[in-house]
Parts: sequence; C-alpha cells; structure tokens
Amino acid sequence: MAVSNNVTVQGWRLEVGGWRAMKFSQARQGRTFVIRLEDGDILHEEIERFAREQSIKAAALIAVGGADTGSKLIVGPEEGRSKPVSPMEHMLENVYEIAGTGTLFPDEKGNPMLHMHIACGRKELTVTGCVRNGVKVWHIMEVILFELIDSTGVRVFEAQTGFNMLKP
Repeated sequence: MAVSNNVTVQGWRLEVGGWRAMKFSQARQGRTFVIRLEDGDILHEEIERFAREQSIKAAALIAVGGADTGSKLIVGPEEGRSKPVSPMEHMLENVYEIAGTGTLFPDEKGNPMLHMHIACGRKELTVTGCVRNGVKVWHIMEVILFELIDSTGVRVFEAQTGFNMLKP
C-alpha cells in the first residue's frame, strides 16, 4: 500500500532512500481485569503470576497506589548510546505515591513479561523508572489490566542492548 513516499509491508514502514524501523501489529481488546495488589507484593511478580493463572498472553496496564521503602527502579542508562546498555538503579528511601503504565507480552519461551514505568512522588521529589528490579507495594496498588487478544507480540532478547525487545 503506497502512501506518499512511504510503503507499508508486513508491519514495517519503509521510506524512500532507506527504511525506518516502525514495527507494528494489530490486536483486539479482550477481558478487562480490576486488580488490587496488597502490602508487600512485588509488582511485576504478581502481575506476571496473574497473567499465567488467567492465560493472558498480552495486555496493556495502568496502575496507581503506593511504593514502599526499598523498592528498586531502573532509572536510565549510565551512558545514553553505549552498548550493551548499563542500567542505573535507584532505591526508594521512603514511601512514594505512584502512577504507571505498561505492557505485558510473552518472552521467547512464552512466559509473560511486564514492562512498566512508574512515576513516584513524595512532597516535591519525583523519580520515574522501570519496575523490573522490584517495586514493593505499600498498603495497596490498583491495577487495571486490558487484555490484548490475537496479538503476535513477543519479547525477543537483543544481545546488542541486553534487553528483551518487543517484536510486534
């Protein structure tokens, strides 16, 4: 399908004089779950466990609640373009309010894998990062999970970055 100077072929957008890596696929919305996580739960572990139990292969999520002292966030690479990427970790030294959004897709072995970023705030302090290293719930966290069905998305390990990257 030609559009202006762009051509779309099997989920890739090609441009004249080269190609731009815009990868995509299509999915439909399935079930919607309202989830309450409890004090001490580890966010990514509980969501991945829930996905296995409910046979959820892909989803989009939003979350609000509290993150406890000692929660760990990945807050960026040490150097912007170095490869492999050397992630920086930040540990919360107090309780923070959080709001976050993320996606869930299977890895190459079919295991659900959450990729979620949260913004954490306390008074005038704010820190934002990925929950992968362990965010512990403080009292309660509410998660709305929107299942995606007929999705072809999978997280594939990329040695160059050291990340499991989404292949739509």
